[in-house]
Amino acid sequence: MKRFPKGERGAASVLVVSLCGVLLLLGAGMGVVAAILVDHRRAQSAADLAALAGATAIGDGGEACSSAAAVAELNGAALTACAVEGQDVVVDVIVSGPRWLGQTGDLVARARAGPASPGMARP
Repeated sequence: MKRFPKGERGAASVLVVSLCGVLLLLGAGMGVVAAILVDHRRAQSAADLAALAGATAIGDGGEACSSAAAVAELNGAALTACAVEGQDVVVDVIVSGPRWLGQTGDLVARARAGPASPGMARP
């Protein structure tokens, strides 16, 4: 068994502890990125469903923006803008993003729904 000089004992411990700290910080950062991706997908899904609800309400003779707001809220988002353009409904929603190390950005999404245009090909 090889013996290290007295001044080099414990050097591997310092290296292992510092690498564990780096891995912990990297894992936390990856967790925040994953949370941002999940919240972005949630915002886009809420916007899509809200726009579809608004377009359905127009077809049924109802109020498009109130239906869109209700569906957005049920999906964890807040409706920030709603516009009816003919038979199309355009909505903007916002979802609060993760808060880590002072990050304050919220995630926004926009969607449009309405009847298909005459020139659009259907599969």
